[in-house]
Amino acid sequence: MTAKKQLRVTLVRSLSGRVAAHRACVAGLGLRRMHHSVVVADTPENRGMINKVSYMLAVEEA
Repeated sequence: MTAKKQLRVTLVRSLSGRVAAHRACVAGLGLRRMHHSVVVADTPENRGMINKVSYMLAVEEA
């Protein structure tokens, strides 16, 4: 059985003054505030959201 790949995503820049679609991507990833980290599955959907707001995130393999 293979283990699912996971990513640790951390919000490192503020949501203040950001485009609504970018705020929605951050919320969709489950991030709530600055320096909050979540572990998400490495799926194409999550990768798309991460790529869209990559300038606000720090990403590492979990």
